[in-house]
Amino acid sequence: MKKVVAGTRSKLTRVDHGETYGRHILKKATRNLKPSLCVDLGCGGGDDLLIIKNRNHNCRCVGIDFRGWNKEKLTSLDIELLEINVENQPLPFDDESVDIIIANQIFEHAKEIYWINHEIFRSLKIGGYLYLGVPNVLSFHNRILGIFGIHPTNAKLISAHIRSFSKKDTFLFYREIGRGVVSIESFYGSQFYPFPKMLARPLATVFPSLAFSIFFLIRKTAKYNNEFIEWPSMVRLETNYYTGAAQNKNF
Repeated sequence: MKKVVAGTRSKLTRVDHGETYGRHILKKATRNLKPSLCVDLGCGGGDDLLIIKNRNHNCRCVGIDFRGWNKEKLTSLDIELLEINVENQPLPFDDESVDIIIANQIFEHAKEIYWINHEIFRSLKIGGYLYLGVPNVLSFHNRILGIFGIHPTNAKLISAHIRSFSKKDTFLFYREIGRGVVSIESFYGSQFYPFPKMLARPLATVFPSLAFSIFFLIRKTAKYNNEFIEWPSMVRLETNYYTGAAQNKNF
């Protein structure tokens, strides 16, 4: 165990924290894809985009982030950086123009999940993919902690995370709202607290729904008709979700 500021990072020293981002999963999930345009929401230092670029040298790779703190590094990797707040700004891409959108460890930080998904599926080509990676609130270690009345480590009030995800709930979200428009093609797990990498990787492979991080490869199968952005008003969700500057009705 190491001493850290509460809610900022894990205290565990024996685990390989790189497994949390599941980059070996991204390599596996996209190995047969040949994108010409790939976009990464919350791109950080560009590690995920570099996986795509190394396999597809002519692919235009665009990183989206709300601050330009990695601009020099991304430029050196031939990755374009756009400083955009994905929670209230549109993605600067034409309808049905993007092959792959990566959202790895970003959705748990976002309130405006309907707006973000609206922009994702508006921008994706039919046949394009969303690669989604999120922490798992029902991971093995979180289930054990719950028995002893301890809050899930990835959903603390004191942290930057404001949303929780699990396998079945994420499947429900996309199957219910995106019925006929999207399809979850694959599901994976990575990282398995509190075990070291030599045990965590095989455990996450065999029991993905118990892994620390869960990953979904989601395919756009038909033309998108604003299903995600219309959902809050259709079911009258009692939260003030952002639905676009021109059509926001303060639901």
